[in-house]
Formats: sequence, C-alpha cells, structure tokens
Amino acid sequence: MPSSVTPTDETQLRPAHKQRRFASLRAIGALILREMSTTNGRTAHGYVWAVAEPVGGIILLTIIFSLGFRSPPMGTNFAIFYATGLVPFMFYMSLSGKVAQSIQYSKSLLAYPAVTFMDALLARIFFNTVTQILVSYLIFTGIYLTQETRTDPQITGIALSLLMAFVISVGAGTLNCFLFAAFPWWQSAWSILTRPLFIISGIFFIFDDVPKPYQDYLWFNPLTHVVGQMRKSFYPSYIGDYVSPVYIFSVGLTLMAIGLALLVRYHRDLLNS
Repeated sequence: MPSSVTPTDETQLRPAHKQRRFASLRAIGALILREMSTTNGRTAHGYVWAVAEPVGGIILLTIIFSLGFRSPPMGTNFAIFYATGLVPFMFYMSLSGKVAQSIQYSKSLLAYPAVTFMDALLARIFFNTVTQILVSYLIFTGIYLTQETRTDPQITGIALSLLMAFVISVGAGTLNCFLFAAFPWWQSAWSILTRPLFIISGIFFIFDDVPKPYQDYLWFNPLTHVVGQMRKSFYPSYIGDYVSPVYIFSVGLTLMAIGLALLVRYHRDLLNS
C-alpha cells in the first residue's frame, strides 16, 4: 500500500522538525541569558557576584571552623578537609534547589508555546552546573595556593564526585519541580526535612568513625557517598570502600525519571493553576 506522505511532504517535514529543534535551543539560550541577568543583576558585575557570593561564604565558614578545629579527623589541614565536605554539599543544595524552582521561576514565560518546561529545566541545569563547577575550582585552587594541605588530588575522582552530586541534584530537583508546583506546602516541608543534612552528610566527620547501627542508617544518605568520593580523591590513603556510585546513579536517575513523567503528564495543569 503506497505511503500517504509524498517526497515533497517529507522535505517539508524535515525543515519543520529542524525549526522546532533550533527554536528550543534558542529558548534555552534566552533562558540562560535571563538567568545571568537576573542573578545579582542589579549589582555591578552581576554574574561575578553569583560566583563570588558562594565562594566567599564557603571561605568564611572554612576560616571560622579552621580556628575552632585545629586537628581534622583526616590529614593535617582542616581547611581542605572541611572544603572536601562542604563543596559537594553546597553543589547539591544549590543545584537541586534551583532546578526545583524551574517552573515557578519561568512560569510567565512558559505561557508562550515556544518555551516548554524542558527548556526551563535544561537552562537552569546548565547555568547552575557551570556556576557550581567554577565555584568548586576556585575554592580548591584558593586553598592550595594559600595553605599547605599535604594532599594528592585526583582529577578523575573529583570529577566523579561532582558527577554524582550532579545526578542526585538533578534527580531530586526534577521531582521537587513537580511537587513544589503541585503542592506549595511541600516546599516548606522539604526545607525542614533537609536541614539535618548539613550535620549528617559527613562534612565534619568521617563515615568510618560513626558507630553501628547509625553507620548503616547514614549509608542511605546519598550525600554521604558524594562527600566520601571527594575525600577519597584528595586523600589517597583513605579507602572509603562504602562509597557506591551505582547507588547514587540509581537513586538519581530514578528520581529524575519519576519527576519527568509527572511533569510531562501534569505540566499543563501546573501552568494553569
């Protein structure tokens, strides 16, 4: 039976498909530029402050805790020990929070057919990931240039830790992107539930020093694995055999799949609510 689509129709469909694809790329690019202009946009050197603010905050906290804790649980320099825990933690908190607010942040623009919720998600993921990688680089470089850390950083291990933080951040952020828009009360509840993460994610201690059975409970905290992988990358003598990238990728990708499925099904209802 002959096809109902003629060669002429096919040549017309291909440009239309390309136009939609390029329109999506243009929309993502425009959303990234909007994010850059609105992030500290009212101050001089707007995007510079978007990077300098978290860098300055982490450095200040590192100095304060370095004065109070002269002997770190690992190594001889508390600043690098603390940074190897705080940097991946802040990577997760910042990226997941930004992704979770993608629909709320761009809700007015999503009313236009040319802009989809995926454009808003991808723009925020790209912009904030680049920002956090830059923040991480500046923190570790600054500590290495100013202090004697006696560590041996492994680039591949650091990249794996940041990749693990990225996957779990995008997964949690995508699911919360739906939940925050569908159930406004969940944003406050999530903020309360995640407050203890700063204490229980291994920023100030080593997972191996936690007694049983609490160690078994902490293992299920994804940030424990992210921080552990970062520490392994700076301290070659640290085994850290509890770290499981497979666990992190499984949890992160599962949350991402659930979040995307809910957004695809209900994004129109969320925009009209």
